[in-house]
This record gives sequence, structure tokens and C-alpha cells, in this order.
Amino acid sequence: MIIVLSPAKTLDYGVDPKSNHTAPQFLSQSSNLIKTLKEKEPKDIASLMSLSDKLAALNFDRYQSWKASKKVSADTKPSVMVFKGDVYQGLDAESLNNKQIKFAQKHLRILSGLYGILRPMDVIKPYRLEMGTKLETSKGKNLYDFWGNSIQKNVLQDLQSQKSDLIINLASKEYFTVLGKLPEHINVVSPVFKDYKNGKHKIISFYAKKARGLMARWIIENNIKDFEKLSKFNIDKYYFSKSESTVTEPVFLRD
Repeated sequence: MIIVLSPAKTLDYGVDPKSNHTAPQFLSQSSNLIKTLKEKEPKDIASLMSLSDKLAALNFDRYQSWKASKKVSADTKPSVMVFKGDVYQGLDAESLNNKQIKFAQKHLRILSGLYGILRPMDVIKPYRLEMGTKLETSKGKNLYDFWGNSIQKNVLQDLQSQKSDLIINLASKEYFTVLGKLPEHINVVSPVFKDYKNGKHKIISFYAKKARGLMARWIIENNIKDFEKLSKFNIDKYYFSKSESTVTEPVFLRD
């Protein structure tokens, strides 16, 4: 089983990097993307990514100083510790123990515009490059063209080594799209989280994102490896709704 998450825009490098960190698997591709980004002026970055002048200048500096690093330093730390934001509030990776981190390293993956796909303890430098960015490269008009089927291949290899065919999709559509059309034997399960508001249950972005992190955490803590056990998720007052669920989209409600 592989769980996939989206990354976060908010980063925190004041975290404890812990031990047993690893290097991203697609650093050469990341370096190629950085070469393209280094050619852009702050105004180009602002336009490409719809950023303020201040954020564009920050990311211009990040690209200019970026190096393909494999070791922990002040600005190179494990992805799962660095990413902050709604999903990662729910995941709370810093409080995972060594056994849980080992499970996460095997089963949790973070999709990334710059790094392609990350294991939790893969070290990363500060960056901003969302998967939906229309960055032209020699491979095409956007990052989906750039990554092609390489990320899908990586995930399928991991599943094969685990003798599993299950992907728990806790990523956004923007990021999950990079996996492309998966083989028919792969079971993709995309949990949906709804909160009660104005007389009905509906998806509320902030809560749904946090719930994705909560579910990832729950899977890690409980060594969940099969679909049947997902329905037992009951953290933060969520409960499984059999009537609203399908085989591919289990629905969890909160009143």
C-alpha cells in the first residue's frame, strides 16, 4: 500500500531533522528544472506562478542558490518535517516515533513539482513549484509533460516490492494527475471528508485537508495496509458513512 499526499507551500526549517534521512530519488531531474528556473527574472516568476513581488523575489533567490543536496543542513531537511499547512497539521510528523517513521518511509509518498515524488525522510531545500505550473521545458509545456510516466513507474515499483495493488489517494487532483492513467489492476481509494454546515454535510477545504493528514497519521500509527480497515477511521469525531460511500470513495462525515 502506498499513501500519496500533496506537498505544502508553507515550510519550516526550524525542525528537528531526526535521523536516518534519505536523498530524493529524482535529483538529476530536479536539477534540470532548477536550470530552467534560474533563467527567469523575478517578474517572470511572479507571472508564471501568480505570486506577489515579495514572494517572487524570495523564490528567485531560492532557485539561484539551490544545489542538489543529499545531506541534512540548516536549509536541507526531511520533507515530512519541513512541510507545514493544513494536511501536515493533521499528520504532525514531528511527534512520530522511530517505528512509525520507518512505516511512513515505506508507505507514505509526497508528490512534488520540483522533486517528483518524495519519501518522508528525503531531504529537500526551500522551494516553490506547484505541479500545475505551466513551466515550459524541453519535454513539453508543463510539469506533467516534464515528469511523464516516471512518477507512476516509481509508485508501481514500490507497490510491486510490497506485493500490493492499493493506493490511498490523499492528494489533491492537481498533484494526483501526475500519476497518469494507472494499470487496471491498481486499486485507487480516494477518501472524502465532509463536515456539517448550514443543514448539510459538505466538503470544507481547511477541514478536509487536515483530515487527510489525520488519516495518514492514523494509518501510520495503526499499521493499516488494506482497504477494509479504512472504514474504522474515527479520529476527530469523523465517522464512516456507508450510505454515501463507494468502493473507490469512502466518505467520512463529522457533525
